[in-house]
Amino acid sequence: MMRRSLFLSLVFGLALLAPGNSRLHAQANPDWHRPFPAFKIAGNLYYVGTADLAVYMIQTPQGNILINSDFAEDVPLIHKSIEQLGFKYADTKILLISHAHSDHDEGVGLIKRETGAKLMVMDADVPAEESTAPGRPGAHVDRVLHDGDTVELGGAKLTAHWTPGHTKGCTTWTMQVQEGRTLNAVIIGSPNVNPGYVLVGNKDYPQIAHDYVKTFSVLKGLPCDLFLGAHGAYFGLKAKYEKMKAVGGNALIDPDGYKAYVAEREATFQKEWKRQQQNPGSPAP
Repeated sequence: MMRRSLFLSLVFGLALLAPGNSRLHAQANPDWHRPFPAFKIAGNLYYVGTADLAVYMIQTPQGNILINSDFAEDVPLIHKSIEQLGFKYADTKILLISHAHSDHDEGVGLIKRETGAKLMVMDADVPAEESTAPGRPGAHVDRVLHDGDTVELGGAKLTAHWTPGHTKGCTTWTMQVQEGRTLNAVIIGSPNVNPGYVLVGNKDYPQIAHDYVKTFSVLKGLPCDLFLGAHGAYFGLKAKYEKMKAVGGNALIDPDGYKAYVAEREATFQKEWKRQQQNPGSPAP
């Protein structure tokens, strides 16, 4: 029994060890580090990430808000994307994250040092953000956020929605942007159950399954016009960008796509949860 418990703890620990997990995945997914054209999403909201690791910039008269940093090696690409849009990387005043995995936050310390931006993180992800373990940012969190908190700068206002499960402090960001009309933007943190995740009998995260249930309840209740997320794959970034280039319009305005994605992810979670209930200790494949 002790060996089995130790094995399960090790499996789950490895699954949550962002540096190893994320870097191995990055080797299999070249889009994680592939440059992608920076572009205006709508209003003062811009895309400045890679071909799959999403980074968002909110431009204001008082400086810029940045959501996610990707890996440290991707920061120069983010810097270049911001400058190509005609803005200044040095004007980054606030730095936010979707969740504490290295593919979204490893570079936050570097961005803080280069710009002086203030880092704001959901309370349950703060320990991982400030950790100096290998691959962790080891970055001081300047403001600890809680569910429903708002982040404001230069007239822009974002709301932090606690959507845990993927990490304990996973955060979905919402804001309203003006593009001829008011658009509700939703940037999903992550609703995914990663390989190795233990949903039943997880001593390190006992409430993980119930946190996912909470997350889907929150996501289903958010008004959404602009469907966005921590990974471009969530919302079909590449295909929608090509469509916008070819025929115009804004394919990112996709409320039906948002609802369908959340429903599909919830069904996948429920199926995996049921499987693990029938096979206690069997991590997600």
